Amino acid sequence: MRLGRSRRSSNIEDRRGSGGGFGVGTGRGMRVGKVAGGGGIGVIIIALIAMFFGIDPGLILGLGGGGGGGFVQQTQEPAGTPSAQDGRADFVAAVLGETEDVWKPVFRERGLEYREPTLVLFEGQVASACGMASSAAGPFYCPGDQKVYIDLSFFDDLKSRFGAPGDFAQAYVVAHEVGHHVQTLLGISKQVQDIRGRVSKAEGNRYSVMLELQADCFSGVWARRAHEERQILEKGDVREGLNAAAAIGDDRLQKQSRGYVVPDSFTHGSSDQRVEWFETGLQSGDIESCDTFNAGI
Repeated sequence: MRLGRSRRSSNIEDRRGSGGGFGVGTGRGMRVGKVAGGGGIGVIIIALIAMFFGIDPGLILGLGGGGGGGFVQQTQEPAGTPSAQDGRADFVAAVLGETEDVWKPVFRERGLEYREPTLVLFEGQVASACGMASSAAGPFYCPGDQKVYIDLSFFDDLKSRFGAPGDFAQAYVVAHEVGHHVQTLLGISKQVQDIRGRVSKAEGNRYSVMLELQADCFSGVWARRAHEERQILEKGDVREGLNAAAAIGDDRLQKQSRGYVVPDSFTHGSSDQRVEWFETGLQSGDIESCDTFNAGI
């Protein structure tokens, strides 16, 4: 990816070295940028079934939502930028900045305001408005505080464990979680949450799949628009994204973990579905093409 000239987002909250909770930490723990307020694996089996792209840990772990929060810690580093020696944090800040620069005009086109999410960097475990989560839960988005949570060591797992190397595969992870933020702002997540509370588990899982596939589609929309505006993609990047989408399909993960597949238990979609909807967004660049809820899934 070509991100050298990309604007770095200041909406990065670095809790690494702070123990993962709220309050003043030690070591590298710091806060960068603003605190956002408002208003997926634990054990390895959950990890392989639920996976890292959960919109809300509460949907996977039974955690409740609630208000947001954050902390401020003194730091020697310049406000608004991760450490110059921390390449991965800088990369994530660049990708987050690219998502902000895409979604703001998309929302404006519809007469809406895009409220930027905060991205929290953590190690080991972290407290969110959706409850406590460990690094084993993978990256996730919490609608309760409108924050994306990422332990950067997950990118090692993405390459070695899931066979999805490359910088665009990593960007896809961030863009997918930001896609869940878009769903929250548009009221889609709340509608799905309400429906899941009224239907059977199998039907609720189907709605979760549609929500996840739409976030995949939104990540494709982001990539298309960012490239059209700032030519961020290089040869091979799209293949990396497609490979990442396929690597975390429910069918592939269940086959790896238990040796067989149970479609009714899918919560994120099959490999083919995830690739299809990422491609749909990438080809169209239009969120109207991402209506997974009326696609007969």
